[in-house]
Amino acid sequence: MPEFSCARCGLPGPRLDAPPMPGPLGVRLHDQVCASCWQAWLKHQTSLINHYALNLQDREARRFLTAQAETYLFAAHAPDA
Repeated sequence: MPEFSCARCGLPGPRLDAPPMPGPLGVRLHDQVCASCWQAWLKHQTSLINHYALNLQDREARRFLTAQAETYLFAAHAPDA
């Protein structure tokens, strides 16, 4: 198995067991994000939902969270950045 390095933290770690959502983003998350960073995102996502009082039945709210997930998990993240 090739060495896995997380796109967010850059550290080796366990992959997610399965894509956490359907579609290309779910596959990308499974292939590039470690389980620890995914758990950190879930906590951050909960904060965003509560802060902005998001209704997840609203398409715009889901788009907002998807964009936030991509930024949180795939933007250049260095511990000192």
